[in-house]
Order: sequence, then structure tokens, then C-alpha cells
Amino acid sequence: MTTQEWDAPGGPVLAGIREPDHTLALELVRITEAAAIAAGRWVGHGDKNNGKAAAIDAMHDLIKSVSVRGVVVIGEGDKRDTPVLFNGEDVGDGDGPVCDVGISAGDGALSLVGDVPYSISAIAVAERGAMYRPASIHYMDKLAVGPDCVDVVDINRPVAENLRAVAKAKDVRVPDVVVAVLNRPRHRELVHEIRDAGARVHLLEGGDVAGAIAAARSESPVDMLLGAGGAGEGVIAAAALSCLGGSLQARLRPKDSENGEKKPDTGHDFDKVLYTDDLVRGEDVLFCATGVTGNELLRGVQQHSGYTSTQSIVMCSKPDTLRIVRSEHRHAK
Repeated sequence: MTTQEWDAPGGPVLAGIREPDHTLALELVRITEAAAIAAGRWVGHGDKNNGKAAAIDAMHDLIKSVSVRGVVVIGEGDKRDTPVLFNGEDVGDGDGPVCDVGISAGDGALSLVGDVPYSISAIAVAERGAMYRPASIHYMDKLAVGPDCVDVVDINRPVAENLRAVAKAKDVRVPDVVVAVLNRPRHRELVHEIRDAGARVHLLEGGDVAGAIAAARSESPVDMLLGAGGAGEGVIAAAALSCLGGSLQARLRPKDSENGEKKPDTGHDFDKVLYTDDLVRGEDVLFCATGVTGNELLRGVQQHSGYTSTQSIVMCSKPDTLRIVRSEHRHAK
């Protein structure tokens, strides 16, 4: 994996889903940047809905001009639930490669206390038919690791056993292993289990896409991601991990009933383990994300005198490339 720092505009460009494609990466960065800036304007205001709505509108306005013939596979819900960026919506300008598109306008829930709207805005693009469709399933149990631990973990094993395997693969002690977990009430028992095994817990306040990617980045202190999160975000994270050589293992999680019991769903196999290649197939995968607030992966949107700065990550599986993009968006005079 080649890593480059890229100050936009004027830096190198990315060869993406088709060869040669000198514009697709810049187009995707432009979309995630606009979404992050739109959401970032609501940070600190304690508003539950406007930040995400602004990010969705910004994404939708720009994605219509991208040179792809895309279909939203992972979007903001069904058509009856959202007017734009819904599952099945056609996006792009009708030219370019035919592809699946996964969108996360914000990969976390707004905290009215902490004012953490959404840690990143993200887009994943893959060959048509390559992305897994979670349909009515809202959650997945997830385990994410980097390239050095792909073959040593198993989501069906006890947490302590996986922690020992990761520590051995990284040649560290279990107390040095850092596990990212979404800071949600459903993970109280998991957090205790990780700490009882001797490892460290890093609580994610935003969403788990950034946490999953951080687990696969050698520069990150995070070694593993564990816990239940959105099924759509799991597919988007798998796209990023496929570019990094990491691994996401997942099990579909049935909906909870009102009394907390699991609702049966005969249409899905909740015991089957889904791997990275099950969630995103094909050789041509592109992922782009921009930070909204500072998180495990990227710096957040920052306001300066006369301009707004953003930091983004762009990855593609072919060629095997990662770029960190820092952009300055000059304010109109």
C-alpha cells in the first residue's frame, strides 16, 4: 500500500474504477468534502437532525454530476423513508463505469450532550453487483483487523482468545492491544469482557466506519474493532478494508423486539459469518471519506480566516494506493 500526502488542488490524481480515470477520485473527494463542511456547520448547536440533512443535501447535489452510471446500494434508507440517496436510486451523470455506490452521510448518531454529529462522510464505489445488500437488516456484529491479523481472528471465538491471537501476531502483550468499540449501551458487557481479558478499550463516539479503518492502519493505535453497528456501514467499511488488505468479519444481527428479545427472521442466516469478500466483491474498489469532527482516522472540518480546511482519505484497490488529501476551501468575497 502506497501512502501519499496530497494537498489539493494540484496534487497527483487517482486511477480508479476504469483505466485510465484521472477524475473520479477528485469528484468523490469533492462530494465528501462538501458533505463534511455542511454537517460541520451544525457542530456545537446540539441539533439532532439538521447536520445530517445538510450533509445528505450536499452529497445529493454533487453526486448527480459524477462521471458514473451508479446505483445506490447502501444509502439513507428505502425510497419511502428518504427523498434522496435512497437504496436503488440512480446516481451520476449517466456516463462512465457502471457501478454500485455506498454512501454514509454520517456514520454515527448525533450526541446532544457531546455535540459529535458524524465523524466522517464517506463514499464507496465498486463494480456493479459487487456490494452486499443488507436489505431489512439494520445491524451487524463486526470484527475488523489489519493485514497482519487477517488469518488469526475468528468472530465466533471468545473475545479473550481473539485478543491473545492479535497480541501474538503483533508481537505485543495483551494489555497493549487497543480495541475500538462504539460507545453505546448495548456494548457494556463487551467492554467489560475486553477489559477483563486485560486489553484496552477505545470508545468510539461517532461511528464505526472510522474505527474499522483505523484498526487496519499501521499509524493508528487501534488494533481491532469489535461490536454491533449498522449493516450498511459494515459494507462501506468492508470496501475500505478491501483496499487496505484488512479484514471485516460480520454476522447479521436480528432486530430487537420491544421487550429486548430477538425477533426471528427466517429470511436470513444469523449464524453465517460474512467476510470482506462477501460484503464487497470484485477487484476494483474505491473509497473516499472526509472528517467532520476529529476522529480516529481524520482531522475534522476547521474554520479559518478566509477559508475552511478539510482532511480526507482516498483509497483504491487497483492500483493499490492510499492518499491523504488536505484541502483549503476559500470563502467567497
